[in-house]
Amino acid sequence: MKYSKQLSAGANNTVIALSDTEAAKLFVGDTRSDIGSEAEKMKFANSINGLVVTFIRLDYNEVLEAEMLVMERIYPIDYRAYEIEKRELWYSVFVDELFELHTSGFIHRDIKRPSGLEGMSFDNILLTSNGLKLIDVGISALKTQVGTTLFDKYLEIEQKEILLFKDFFLNR
Repeated sequence: MKYSKQLSAGANNTVIALSDTEAAKLFVGDTRSDIGSEAEKMKFANSINGLVVTFIRLDYNEVLEAEMLVMERIYPIDYRAYEIEKRELWYSVFVDELFELHTSGFIHRDIKRPSGLEGMSFDNILLTSNGLKLIDVGISALKTQVGTTLFDKYLEIEQKEILLFKDFFLNR
């Protein structure tokens, strides 16, 4: 379904603009656990650093009949317009902040889009005027919820994806 002020659409959700400063991920249908779980993971990551898009509130839109996860609105910038030295700096800060999240027990799990799905490989990482930001923490995991064994497996995969992102971000 196409929504007014739609910013993006994923496999299961749509993001719309609410204002100049807020966007909302819409949850339509049976989302009893998804929206609360995603909100909790966003809040956890936000308490560590500013890498993950900022959670604002949960809400309900009567007109759209949709639950909404309201977050800061991001205005992506095309990184290809910037010299490699600047991109290297952004990448370095990104890796440091991601490492801080990992150390704190948060793993994104969707750095690189699986092949076979529409969209760009790394479209959950956006360059903003404040540096790189991670969006869409829907399948992210907290170590306290999944345990050490599973978390470490997710971390191993994510570390490989980070290196792939480095090549993508610095060499395009």
